[in-house]
Amino acid sequence: MNKEDVTAILEKVKNGEVEVDAAAAFLKDLPFKDLGFAKVDNHRSLRNGYPEVIYCEGKSLAEIEGIVKEMLKHENNILASRASKKVYERIKEIAPEAVYHERPQMIFIEKQKLEKTKSKILVVSGGTSDIPVAEEAVVTAEALGNSVERLYDVGVAGIHRLLGNLDKFNEAQVIITVAGMEGALASVVGGLVDKPVIAVPTSVGYGTNFGGVSALLTMLNSCASGIGVVNIDNGFGAAYLASTINLQIEKAREEG
Repeated sequence: MNKEDVTAILEKVKNGEVEVDAAAAFLKDLPFKDLGFAKVDNHRSLRNGYPEVIYCEGKSLAEIEGIVKEMLKHENNILASRASKKVYERIKEIAPEAVYHERPQMIFIEKQKLEKTKSKILVVSGGTSDIPVAEEAVVTAEALGNSVERLYDVGVAGIHRLLGNLDKFNEAQVIITVAGMEGALASVVGGLVDKPVIAVPTSVGYGTNFGGVSALLTMLNSCASGIGVVNIDNGFGAAYLASTINLQIEKAREEG
């Protein structure tokens, strides 16, 4: 349920098209629905502009199914992250339109077609091994209504690959860089552009990478300005942040 849905109901009450009791029944599950094992935040799209996203790790198949069933009642788009193939098969039984993105392990159920932004998010990966995390960012950003472009395997070990694609950086309004190993990609990109850069360290790398900690520390200590850093392997968080920035750019574009 989004702001437009609530406004429409209130307008119908005002115009006498809907009884007060009927409207109250429609809105009764706001701000959340208590399922016992989970409290589904139906109010989130009103507060943040986007519905709640289901994080599947640690949840049973029955719990995930129950949450999806509740969310389907409100006709919102549904995004589920860190979802196994078994989770997808279970969800598809109740939502045949569900689409599974295998590499980032994400499920998307599109109930409302979103108009894509004119402003663009560019997702850049250091290496091919970083692509699963980069794809998590891509799928999330697209599900939130953003125009997204990919630029993969352009890490600093062959920096000419990066410099040969500067036109893509110039066309984007927000950039997400995804890299493991030493994580230098974010600093290089940050030194080349005049737009927000969101850095995602990945757990890709050899022993002293410490599961992504070395890349995280490099990104946090970047000498390039304008870089924000999210947690290790958190492509979802990077895309959500990029989307909120992109949304503000879209609003400014419309008002200007």
